[in-house]
Amino acid sequence: MRLTTTALFVLFALSAVTASSGDRDSAFQWCVATKSAQQCHNPAETLSSSSPKWRTMSLWLTRWTCEDDCRYQCTHVMTDKARAADRPVEQFYGKWAFWRFWGMQEPASVFFSLLNLWAHMWCGFRLRKVMPRRHPMRPFYLLFTLSNVNLWIWSAVFHTRDNPVTEKLDYFSAAFAMFCGLYYSVVRLYHLYDTPQTRHRHRVLRLWALLCFAAFVAHVAYLTLLPRFDYGWNMKVNVTVGLAYNLLWISYSLLNPPYTRFYGISNDHRPRFVLTPLFLGLAMISAVSLEIFDFPPWWRVIDAHSLWHLATVPIIIGWYQFLRFDSLDPSWKEEKSTA
Repeated sequence: MRLTTTALFVLFALSAVTASSGDRDSAFQWCVATKSAQQCHNPAETLSSSSPKWRTMSLWLTRWTCEDDCRYQCTHVMTDKARAADRPVEQFYGKWAFWRFWGMQEPASVFFSLLNLWAHMWCGFRLRKVMPRRHPMRPFYLLFTLSNVNLWIWSAVFHTRDNPVTEKLDYFSAAFAMFCGLYYSVVRLYHLYDTPQTRHRHRVLRLWALLCFAAFVAHVAYLTLLPRFDYGWNMKVNVTVGLAYNLLWISYSLLNPPYTRFYGISNDHRPRFVLTPLFLGLAMISAVSLEIFDFPPWWRVIDAHSLWHLATVPIIIGWYQFLRFDSLDPSWKEEKSTA
């Protein structure tokens, strides 16, 4: 009777939590309430050991609570029942039911995030190794690398354990990387970098940096001060900024882009890698479309979101290869010689 009373209390508390399709199901809520009463609020279980049976070292390190574990178990109970009855699989708290691994909620997304992290660190290191130390784009490409290293670290953390703090760090890091991408793209393509020829544009560079930074701060402040996180706004900003700088680079491949590819040099000069931004930009846009066509995870491990993370790895490697070719093009030397 005590367990039933406790289960009803937990069930009432759960009903007040913001929910999505699967966790609105009364059968799921009853499952969580019952398991919580048995596992988390049972005096016999609580007093029998200082280390509960459910809590392994990996769950302790990744800060799983008893209630979190009950919800995790019930997502798989309900998913098993849905598959057995040939019903559509539901999401719970905005996510599919994934098998956890070493405490990681979405192990495939964590692994693929770490692959992206490795790609940026390794390719960024190689790019800096081959670029001349006085190349005007060197500090801007370093910013690009560091902002993305930060992004993929927090992406891995967020997919390991989803909570309000890790969620915001992931989303805000993604927004910062998007704005840094737009920033360095405009600097490179509209020649705002510091050379003897372009020094008169230094004021424009400072204004552009201030604008990008102010836009990022305003974006974070807006989402932070709202009573509830505006996921729609966050997605619109990231898509808009990301699409803007992707289109800027795609135009690099056109016969007559809205800028000169190399300062003071006619666009008649078409380097052999001129079509690379077109192919990589279209590949990135295609990869992002995986976010739209979501599906229940294969083997409860790999879903569309994790495949998106996987798809970006070869694109990143290709992009750094393009930046390497672009930064070593003889046209940069011609710029200096005409200074």
